[in-house]
Formats: sequence, structure tokens, C-alpha cells
Amino acid sequence: MPELSNFTIGLLGVGLLIVMVFLGVRVFVAAALTGFLGLLALKNWNVAAAIAGTIPHSKSVTYPLSVLPLFILIGFLAFYAGLTSRLFEAARRWFGWVPGGLAVSTVFATAGFAAVSGASTATAAVFSRVAIPDMLKNDYDNRLTSGVIAAGGTLASLIPPSAILVIYAIIVEESVGKLLLAGFLPGLVSALIYAGLIIVMCKIKPELGRPITGFTWRQRFESLPGTLPIFLVVGIIFGALYTGSATPTEAGALGAMVVFCFYVLRAYREKSLGRMGGKLHEALAETAKLTVMIFTLIWGVFLFVRFLGFAGLPSAFADWVVTLDMPPLLIMICILLAYAVLGMFMDAIGMLVLTLPVVYPAVIALGYDPIWFGIIVVKMAEICLITPPIGLNCFVVAGVSRELRDERGRSLAIPLQDVFRGIGPFFAADVLTVAILLAVPDIVLWLPRTMG
Repeated sequence: MPELSNFTIGLLGVGLLIVMVFLGVRVFVAAALTGFLGLLALKNWNVAAAIAGTIPHSKSVTYPLSVLPLFILIGFLAFYAGLTSRLFEAARRWFGWVPGGLAVSTVFATAGFAAVSGASTATAAVFSRVAIPDMLKNDYDNRLTSGVIAAGGTLASLIPPSAILVIYAIIVEESVGKLLLAGFLPGLVSALIYAGLIIVMCKIKPELGRPITGFTWRQRFESLPGTLPIFLVVGIIFGALYTGSATPTEAGALGAMVVFCFYVLRAYREKSLGRMGGKLHEALAETAKLTVMIFTLIWGVFLFVRFLGFAGLPSAFADWVVTLDMPPLLIMICILLAYAVLGMFMDAIGMLVLTLPVVYPAVIALGYDPIWFGIIVVKMAEICLITPPIGLNCFVVAGVSRELRDERGRSLAIPLQDVFRGIGPFFAADVLTVAILLAVPDIVLWLPRTMG
């Protein structure tokens, strides 16, 4: 039997990873197992065992990774401190008067929470509890209600602090600070496009969601102090990244401290230190669980990446792409279409894990900016969060809605099929956003280029 080349072993490894992922094997297990077996086939037991034994430590002690638990902690503390309900109420008072006002308010409230959360599914879960009862009470359409929450949750993938942007930066070894900063304007553009879409839809069909009126200017301004912690955290993180006065980790630590102080202040004012202490324990536990999950995934990814490097697959794919007789833009569009298809069957992080080790070198060889590509690929990961049949955010919204009751005790459950139908217009809005970012790369690159 002829001996297999390194390139062939690499292709077989990618095929094995794809098969295991589609069979439901956890991504970190599939990546680690494929990487270890591949190294075993390419080298020997000693090399495979040595690499597998050193990666968990060597990749965990890297400084950029320390930002992840801090960003995650900010989101959980903000939720348990009740900042989400205050943020939604403020948005409701300021934007409720436009067509589809509650849906528009949800978009801007999710964008604000995204600035302290960084986790899309957490944002969708939080605002399902906050916004669904109010929107259904005001006779908003089920599909619009669920669709705007599922889509609004995806803004956390772009607006800093974003956990998935940090993961991208770690995988491709790019600047965490520049990537986080680069996501701000695209995230804002996405939110504005969502809001514009809702206004147009509700202008054409007012029964989808009518305006909420009756708020005085005094009531609007009275709602602003409750949003102060959000703006402080945004100012700290954005200002530190933009001026270079602090690293992302230091900015995350300052942001977590600010939210924690407001958390303690609320407990003191409400004289509920015991109850808030229990919630603090929950916030810390949830942060630890999510952090361990992400770190474990990164270990598996780097073992798989090391195997691909020995196999020479990334460089071979990059060389092949460069030789294609096609404009680079057309190649990029084909890559994004592949992401759109893959996103129908995989979660966002799994999709990045599977593709970046091979796709990233090819994209760089085509001359594209790595920061710009990071934002584009994360935006595609956002789309996969609302794309059937996986569409994790859609499952979250449907699942949380089943737990909700109105004032009379009636269920507010929204069927999953209605959620998937509701995200249709927002999927089209995301495609428009990607097209704009392709046509105008400076939307992504302007802030990183001007940072201190």
C-alpha cells in the first residue's frame, strides 16, 4: 500500500473533523482528537503527546486570553444588576413613538447591552425576558417580536466587548484591541439598518407594531440615569482601546469594576445584600462555566491548527486560491457564500474553528486586510446564529418564551417556526450590511487606523 502524503493526511483529517461535527461530536473534542490523530500519523507518538501535553498550558497563559473572563463577567454582572430592564425602559421612552417603536427600542437596547455583554445568546435570552411580555401586551406581531430579539442579540458579536472577536484574534494571532475597535462602527451600522427595516415594515403594515406614545420629555430624561453604568463601561473600554492608554484586559477589568460597584450600590439601596450576594455567586459561576468552555475549545483548536501546519494544508490552499483566474472580490464572495451554507449546520464558534486555519492564509494571500476580514467573517457568524436549522438565537428566544406568562398567567410562548419566519427580513438586512462592508472597507478600518 503506497504511503500517504502529508497533504492527503491533512485532507483526511479535515474530512474526519467535518464528519464528527455533523454527527454531533462537541467541536473541541472533534478538533483535539483529529489534531492528535493527525500528528500521530504525520510524526510519531512522542511528538503528538508532547504537543497535546503542552498546548493547554502554553495557550492558556497568553496575556490576550485574560480578557475573555472579564468581558463575560461584565455581561453577567450587568444582567444581575438589573441594567437590562433599565436600558430597555430608556429606549422605550425615547424611541417608542416611531412605527414599530417597541421593536426599534429593542434593537437599540440590545446594542447597548451588547456593549457590556459580548455574548449573543446571552443577549437574546436576556431580552426575551425583558421585551417579549411588553411587545405582546401591546399587540405586536409574534414574528416581528421574536425576530427582532433573535437578530438584535447578534449585535453582541460585533460591538465591543465581543468574545467571538477575541477568539478570532487568538486563532489568527491578530491584535485584540484593533479587532474590538473595528467592530464598533459595523455594529452600529447593523443596528441602524435593523431599525430602519422595522420602521419601513411597520409603516407599510401598521398592524405589525404600532407606536408607543404618551411619554413626556421629563420622563425620557428621568430614564437616563439608569443607563449610566452602560455608558461608563462603553466609554472606558472604547476610550482605552482608542487611545491605547490601557490594554483590552485592563479595560475589561476597569469595566467589570464599574459594573460591580453599581451592582453593590443597588444591593445597598434596596437593602438586599443577602439576595444580591446569591446573584453574585450565580454571575461568577456562569462566568467560570462559559470561560472554561471557551478555553477548552481553544485548546482543541490549536492542536488541530498544529496538525494542519505540519500537513501543509493552509499554505497549499492559499497557493491554490492565488492562482485562480478570478478577481479577488469574486473569490471573497464565494468564501462568504460557503460560510452562509456552513452556518446553516454549525454554531458560530465551531464554524470559525473549522475554517479559519485553512481560509485565513488564503484571504491574506489575496491581499485583504486581516482586521477587515475578521469583522466580515464574524458578521457571517452572526448570520449563522439566526439561520435555520441550527439558528441558536432562534432556539433561545423560543425556549425562553415558553417560560413567560402575562399578567393573567397565560403563556407567552412563541412557536419556533414563527421565530424562524420572523428573522427572514433581518437576514436580508444582514446581507445588505455585508454588502456595504464589502463595498466600503473603511467603515471597518477607519477607527483602528486612527487609534493611539
